[in-house]
Amino acid sequence: MSYQIELRHLKYFQVLAEELKFRKAADRLFISQPGLSRQIKQMEEIFNAPLFDRNKKKVTLTEAGLYLKDEVDFLFSHIENIKKQLTNITEGKQGELRIGFLGSAAQKIVPEVIFKLNKDFPEIRTNLDEMPNKLQIELLEKDMLDVGFVRMQQFKPGISKHMIHQDTFSLVLPKSHPMKKASFEGVKKLGDEPFIFFSSDDSPFYYDLMMSICEDHGFKPKTYHKSVNALTIYKLVEEGLGIAIVPTALQYGYQENVKFVELKHIPQRTELYMIWKESNRNPALKNVIKLLLQDKA
Repeated sequence: MSYQIELRHLKYFQVLAEELKFRKAADRLFISQPGLSRQIKQMEEIFNAPLFDRNKKKVTLTEAGLYLKDEVDFLFSHIENIKKQLTNITEGKQGELRIGFLGSAAQKIVPEVIFKLNKDFPEIRTNLDEMPNKLQIELLEKDMLDVGFVRMQQFKPGISKHMIHQDTFSLVLPKSHPMKKASFEGVKKLGDEPFIFFSSDDSPFYYDLMMSICEDHGFKPKTYHKSVNALTIYKLVEEGLGIAIVPTALQYGYQENVKFVELKHIPQRTELYMIWKESNRNPALKNVIKLLLQDKA
């Protein structure tokens, strides 16, 4: 008669190898002592090796039994680890999050999010990519991105949003520009300056918001250049090709030949939103959402 080894056989062996007494091992396993004896004998037939030396006084492990005990202990330890890993994955405590973000979130907001996530869920890995608003939306819709950080307000059905940060605007000027923070008289003095703006194609709402800053001060800006990249805008400003208005957060970490003047006294503010696709099935996503929503509650 041929038998196959099952996990229950290995569990019976493991308990008997620990107790070295059939009665105690049978009690732990909630089976009869004769039933345990049959299972062990069956294992020895399958392996074609004696696993225990038995006599009236004691039960001991053979060399084969000692080897098998080490292997079985490792196997069950590994199985327990697999169970824990699967539980963590199912509960979103482990896995990978694909995160997209704007450059204005790179210096402060995104690092803060990753720090909080790593503190509460250290087994969740992150894949971070800086990209413009439109690309984040496209990748979210295709399930190629889990979370985005954008400066937009209107989204298609199925995309959820939560405001993460509200920021002031700042002027970006060449360092050689005569205007200084201490002598700044207001946006209305900038009507004759050439402007460099973020592209309206990437975020029409954000572009309109910057336009409104100028219009509120009595002029329509002369827009000479547009870009989706802050570093490109800064380089153009450095070269004297115009001035720019950007979220104040974008000044952090940039130490080139430009200067910033924060526009604290205007009503316009720029808002950074965390966005995600409602039908996203990544278990790790629910934990980052819960974590950040609690933090902002």
